Amino acid sequence: MGGGYSADPKSIDGSAHLLLEIAGLLEQGSLDGDIGTMARVPRSHDDVSAAVLDFARFADDQGQDLAALLTALSTLLRSTGNNYTTVEQSTAAALKDFVDGSTYVAPKGG
Repeated sequence: MGGGYSADPKSIDGSAHLLLEIAGLLEQGSLDGDIGTMARVPRSHDDVSAAVLDFARFADDQGQDLAALLTALSTLLRSTGNNYTTVEQSTAAALKDFVDGSTYVAPKGG
């Protein structure tokens, strides 16, 4: 590729799988129901219970948003890797066609 940039499709695909794995781990690591209820009434004060419930709902919402974002990024990265591979294949095919369709002309006087 021009400009000194390059990419390895295997690395792109691996990164996409890694993002998807992180999203799955986030989903698995969400707040356990038993732990979430330990700080609720009657085990704790009403204000503490309300604060814990608000935090748990907020954390769950943020966790779901992050998992969705990582999944979307994984999909885009995988699509980018597929497009890169397609472009590389078409560039190689165009170069092969050019070389195959060319005729060698020896230099004069040489």
